[in-house]
Amino acid sequence: MGDISECSCSSIMLCCIGFVTVVYFLLRWSWQCWHGFKAYMISEIWQTDLRTYGQWAVVTGATSGIGRAYAEELAKRGLNIVLISRSEEKLRSAAKEIESQYNRQTHVIQTDFTEGHSIYPVIAQQLVGLEIGILVNNVGMNYIGVLANFLDVPDPDQRITQVINCNMLSVTQMCRLILPGMVERGKGLIINISSEAASQPQPMVSVYSATKIFVTYFSRSLHAEYRSRGITVQCVAPFMVSTNMTHNVPVNPLIKSAASFARDALNTVGYTTYTSGCLTHALQHIALSIFFPGWLRLTSFCVKLVATFARIIEPKLKERMAQTINKQD
Repeated sequence: MGDISECSCSSIMLCCIGFVTVVYFLLRWSWQCWHGFKAYMISEIWQTDLRTYGQWAVVTGATSGIGRAYAEELAKRGLNIVLISRSEEKLRSAAKEIESQYNRQTHVIQTDFTEGHSIYPVIAQQLVGLEIGILVNNVGMNYIGVLANFLDVPDPDQRITQVINCNMLSVTQMCRLILPGMVERGKGLIINISSEAASQPQPMVSVYSATKIFVTYFSRSLHAEYRSRGITVQCVAPFMVSTNMTHNVPVNPLIKSAASFARDALNTVGYTTYTSGCLTHALQHIALSIFFPGWLRLTSFCVKLVATFARIIEPKLKERMAQTINKQD
């Protein structure tokens, strides 16, 4: 009888543990589904009025790609735009188009974010007097246009420093310049563009991946520090978007255009502080997390497969790079 009682107690205990485990995962899954439904479905119907944050939005890397798309979408939603980028000619052209198409004020700041600390006092001077409600830290770069090992980067001494200055230093310094005014007014929105490459370690884009996980952690920590003061810090981690950085890969159901992505991503403001930007990218993120997890990506077998794949696609990527450069010229 004693053995039967002990066996019965053990069975009940195991059933209880199993039940609690199942309920936990069901609740977790349900919460994630509801969170996704709000961020990507309900946000299509009810959007946050971005004008409540302030009159001006600052966008870095604003002359092409995701940055240009954010600038135009923000102007469309009623904000004046400060465009910051490297090319004076492209800045003037973008500003002129935004003013004529959306009837908003613009201000342009020409600078090169790869140059390091010296550029930020000049930027600060040109932002004086503007009520900046939104900052979009979009500017970013990869150290090479193709997949490559760390030591295979051309001119690594200069290039790696440029990537760090552009992808990491720009985010922290622009926040340092603009956040105090937001805190003083008790409201503000900072959008930092990370990447799906930050979701897991990424061999053969190691520096780029590492700089983007910095953006993710910095954004989430900054939001925790300043949300009680009325500041929202949103981290956006897109998958593939058709831009110059991705060699203008053709748009398809999995790859968004920059304009479509910026519209969907801005819709999520007020619903989530960490987002893939759009539903298709969120679903791709989930699929990759399940079928291509971080531990698998780091195995020697997988790294060799990626290296082989990189060699196969390198000629096509270089051809696309040349086409992109010709278009820019």
